[in-house]
Amino acid sequence: MDKVNIELLRQISDLHDIPDVGIFNIRQNGKLLVRKTDDEIDIVSKTNKDGIDVLIKENTKDKKLDIPVLLSEEGFKDKVYNDFFIGNKSEVVIVAGCGIHNCSNKISSHRGIHTFHIGDDCVVKYVEKHLGLGNYVSDKILNPLTKIEMGKNSTFVMETIQLGGVTSTERKTKAVVGENSTLTITEKIFTDHSDFAKTVFDVVLKGENSKTEVVSRSVAKGKSKQIFISNITGKGKCFGHVECDGLLSNKAQISSAPNILALSPEATLIHEAAIGKISQEQQNKLMTLGLTKDEAEKCIINGFLK
Repeated sequence: MDKVNIELLRQISDLHDIPDVGIFNIRQNGKLLVRKTDDEIDIVSKTNKDGIDVLIKENTKDKKLDIPVLLSEEGFKDKVYNDFFIGNKSEVVIVAGCGIHNCSNKISSHRGIHTFHIGDDCVVKYVEKHLGLGNYVSDKILNPLTKIEMGKNSTFVMETIQLGGVTSTERKTKAVVGENSTLTITEKIFTDHSDFAKTVFDVVLKGENSKTEVVSRSVAKGKSKQIFISNITGKGKCFGHVECDGLLSNKAQISSAPNILALSPEATLIHEAAIGKISQEQQNKLMTLGLTKDEAEKCIINGFLK
């Protein structure tokens, strides 16, 4: 890999290079770069379209999988379909990320469509990181779609992070939560300049005693615009909580629309939303400790998105 791709890999993945051990699938400019599997986690390329099938056997424990995507070819448009089949009683961590480097007047984009088929009694953590590098006038577009189907007594924790530099993104997550299962989603987004970011979460609490917690933290600077939409549907005895907090500066805009729909008197659904500016008092306090205005603002933003 060249220096650009190594830097992308470093920022969106726990892989800083191509290791000799571990389980991973690295995709570069639309093609498989390198892959490693083992007896418990297999990765198979699809034959009818771009993408992979990740096959995780039952009772797989304490395993981690990295599947980064690197786009450094200017004007490259990538679309990939990845399916994850997670066997009963498995415990795994999956780290996915897409990094785009573009300094041209051409549009570079990636659309990852990830579908999780989660069995019973599973514990799955999914971390998704997005990053754009290059100049501020080049288009770097990321439009991920995540589909989650959960069995019984399972836990799915999703951390979705946009690190900056992405000029446009529409992020969609659709989930159906099974009996006694819990879905936890944490979103962190940073936009600047004229960036645009739209997030839509659609969660159906289908099973008895199903639960979800959706928390969004976002910072919008410059003239960027953000839209947050969450739709939580409770079909029986369930619990759902949505929280959206945003910080604004300059001429940025944030719109938040948390929607809840109870189809049963036993459904408990809660939503909260708050949008405000970066605290001048906090900024002044940090500046008295020797930080510049920009350093103080960066410190506040990093703490908010932590």
